[in-house]
Amino acid sequence: MRACPAGLPVKAHAPVLAIRFPTSGSGRRPDPFRATEGNIEHASISTARGFGTTEVVEKVSQAAFGKPLITNILRGHVAEAIIALALEPEWTWCSADYAGWDFERSDGLRLEVKQSAARQSWGTDKPSKPSFDVAARTGYWEGGTKWIEKPGRAAHLYVLAHHGIYDDSADHRDPEQWEFFVIPSGSLPDIKRISLKTVQGLASVVTIAELAKVVDDIAGGITLPVIE
Repeated sequence: MRACPAGLPVKAHAPVLAIRFPTSGSGRRPDPFRATEGNIEHASISTARGFGTTEVVEKVSQAAFGKPLITNILRGHVAEAIIALALEPEWTWCSADYAGWDFERSDGLRLEVKQSAARQSWGTDKPSKPSFDVAARTGYWEGGTKWIEKPGRAAHLYVLAHHGIYDDSADHRDPEQWEFFVIPSGSLPDIKRISLKTVQGLASVVTIAELAKVVDDIAGGITLPVIE
């Protein structure tokens, strides 16, 4: 208890901070940069929207690869990325818009990747029949700009990747769910598409963990130059 000047008792109160909000205009928005002692304004917090390349890459990546089932036109990139994890740095991932093959070794050996999956992103009532494009071409692009007219298969060996899971656990991004077949180009029949059954008669299935060794073993049996 303390006494006021007139001697009347009053209760003690905590110090009061005087807050004055300037109102120079009707509906004036608070300005956090004009706040001073005894003159405190509410500061509005806003998050700046990003428009940089990083945000675009993240957005596109999430849209294209953020779900377990990848559309067929992009699934080849996933299969190649998985194989790159197994084969690099001995092999360089060199696929591009007009590339004649997908991987190349320092000695000039070339490797082509083809893939097939049982379950599609758009939904089907039964598993897709697996097959792989192994058609010979009339030539290939060198460096993406120079056309080399040379009929045949430009790669020395093929890795055929098959994703055979059809139930709800199917995830095209999971390396453990893929099986691989490594076949020298010279062992492929003269056809445009090859079925999984025919592939199984040409090569043994290998896992992602075994892929690098099998590729190395089969590549060791190829004598350069086979394809110029």
